[in-house]
Amino acid sequence: MDTAKGKLPFIIEPAELQPLLDQQGLLILDLCRPENYQAGHLPGAFYIPPGATQYGRPPAPGLLPQEQQLNALIQHIGLTPDDHVVVYDDEGGGWAGRMIWLLNTIGFRNCSYLNGGLVAWREEGRPVAQDTPQAKSATFTMTLDPSTTVELSELVDLVGSDDLAVWDARSPMEYTGQRQTALRNGHIPGAVNYEWTRAMDPANGLRLKGMETLRQELNEIGINEDKKIVTHCQSHHRSGLAYLIGKALGFNIRAYAGSWSEWGNHPDTPIET
Repeated sequence: MDTAKGKLPFIIEPAELQPLLDQQGLLILDLCRPENYQAGHLPGAFYIPPGATQYGRPPAPGLLPQEQQLNALIQHIGLTPDDHVVVYDDEGGGWAGRMIWLLNTIGFRNCSYLNGGLVAWREEGRPVAQDTPQAKSATFTMTLDPSTTVELSELVDLVGSDDLAVWDARSPMEYTGQRQTALRNGHIPGAVNYEWTRAMDPANGLRLKGMETLRQELNEIGINEDKKIVTHCQSHHRSGLAYLIGKALGFNIRAYAGSWSEWGNHPDTPIET
């Protein structure tokens, strides 16, 4: 099977991926905790520390890393335009989703998410390795795509629009302002709360719930294909899963990477509790 040019499904199961591990053009990225990568990762997987996907500085650490960091990441994994990237983590898809958002933002679209990540892979007894692969020469040149992301100033102007749906992937306590995570607490006016962990099935290797179940649950709170969706959390980690799900469902979804760390620490942004 040709793994290049997006031939794989966007959500791929362990049983579908295992026979393809030796295929040319398949690039696997691991965003697990370092001890889990060292203990055993998918054969051929390159490790990316989750923090390397973030800008990492206040007041908005969740922003895209600087160009130098992004180029170093491209070289580290040996990314080429003909690759198909499969991303996974050990937490149900937050960091993996953020990595897919990062790749989309630098102009790379041939991505898939390994459903359930390392948890599902290990539960099924599939092969793991402990070696560190050698990267090929990277030939991908990034071109930033602004369509994946909304900036603070634009989102302030969009608040209140009839066709806008803000998906807050934080906990209910953060959403209501009962848990303090910034100078000001609460949520963006009109935002709806669907905590990221609700999308997972702990009894099924941390896979996502069925796509139609997710579509129905999100539609019940006004998140659907008719809306322009913006998702956020505290630092666009948890909302990485929301971005992933939105893409899988064919939604018009963007990430607010500044997230609550930027919005809640800004003196003039509108807030509801």
